[in-house]
Amino acid sequence: METYTNTFGNNSAANALPEQRARFIRNTYLHLAMAILAFIVLEGFLFVSGAAGSILSVMSIGGKFSWLLVLGAFMGVSWLAGNWANSQTSKPMQYVGLLLYVVAEAVIFVPLIAMIATFSSNPGDVIVKAGIVSLGLFLGITAVVFITRSDFSFLGPILAIGGFVALGFIVASILFGFSLGSLFAFIMVAFAGTAILYETSNVLHRYNTSQHVAASLTLFASIALLFWYLLSIFGGSDD
Repeated sequence: METYTNTFGNNSAANALPEQRARFIRNTYLHLAMAILAFIVLEGFLFVSGAAGSILSVMSIGGKFSWLLVLGAFMGVSWLAGNWANSQTSKPMQYVGLLLYVVAEAVIFVPLIAMIATFSSNPGDVIVKAGIVSLGLFLGITAVVFITRSDFSFLGPILAIGGFVALGFIVASILFGFSLGSLFAFIMVAFAGTAILYETSNVLHRYNTSQHVAASLTLFASIALLFWYLLSIFGGSDD
């Protein structure tokens, strides 16, 4: 999970005028919805056009080490996209950052969706179920934050440590060829849910009213992580 810092100062939306805060929240979730829609359209295009096959071919060239390169490239692109989305001087650059991150997520999802399409008896159901559960969990967690208005910023260090530990297990599984299993996937679903809780809290308490693009990117990143591991769980149970 990528967590991006507030580079616009300390004037958070929580301290803004009610109409400014409402506009910021509305813009954040509008951009989040647009990012999710763009991800769905782009993912469909990659498979319909045959580009997904080319991506899989490139990823398979280096064997297991190719996934390390893909993971490293994804982390680098995520960092770059996050910095662009937090640009203080260029609004177009913020949108380029968000679009770049959506494209990166669409590409890295290709192998997982291809695997589900190959081995699942009903891949469409798997994807729909994972999407519905992801949306339901996201809405539930969001409701908790908005109703309680609690500040969950204390989760930041916990998520940072958990993220490094999870990354270590992922890298080790690639290097040594062992499966992380369903237990790891369930733990990562809990991790992603915690990330959504943390990022939604930041929307209310940390971002200022100019950061709706950056805020939508962090929420999208957490939802994508949740969707990935729910796809893994549902796909594995359908085999």
